[in-house]
Amino acid sequence: MPRDGSETKARILKAASALFYADGIRAVSVDAVAEKAGVTKRTLYYHIRSKDDLIRAYLEGRDQPNLRVFERWFAAAKGDLGQKTKALFDGVAASSRHPKWTGCGFLRTAAELANLPGHPAVKAGSAHKKRVETWLAGVYADQGVPDAPALARQVVLLLDGAFSTMLVHRDRGYIDAAGDAAATLVSHHLSGG
Repeated sequence: MPRDGSETKARILKAASALFYADGIRAVSVDAVAEKAGVTKRTLYYHIRSKDDLIRAYLEGRDQPNLRVFERWFAAAKGDLGQKTKALFDGVAASSRHPKWTGCGFLRTAAELANLPGHPAVKAGSAHKKRVETWLAGVYADQGVPDAPALARQVVLLLDGAFSTMLVHRDRGYIDAAGDAAATLVSHHLSGG
């Protein structure tokens, strides 16, 4: 029976994702990823050219699932547009209660690579953050919100600021406060304020 290389690559990416999210990209070696994936280092490099490519693939693999979660939280929320926006923050607060939660993998990776702005993983993280902002702007525009892109950018600033502050202080109260601020901001924006 022929071996399916895509299955091996998927196993490598799953191992890398778990390790990078839990411990950070710099703390995790390629050897550790290979061991967790149950492959040799040579096999890993057969499927992934470099650690940089592995880090990029880790973030790219989180992109659509994370965006779908935001979409689901928003769609499931009851209430007006402000309350639906607050649901994004409530979802993050609920997620942060999981014992393995370590914050936003995109922001943590960008922080670890702050001295390498052209790194492929930084570009992947930037693309993800822009997709979230664009999605939110589209939702607001569909609801007839004036200057929807500006409002979406402000809400994303609150969301990412709360992600960062929660990591610094280990306090979920910051995401709750940011969610309240976002709901107020949206309501204020809708009232023409």
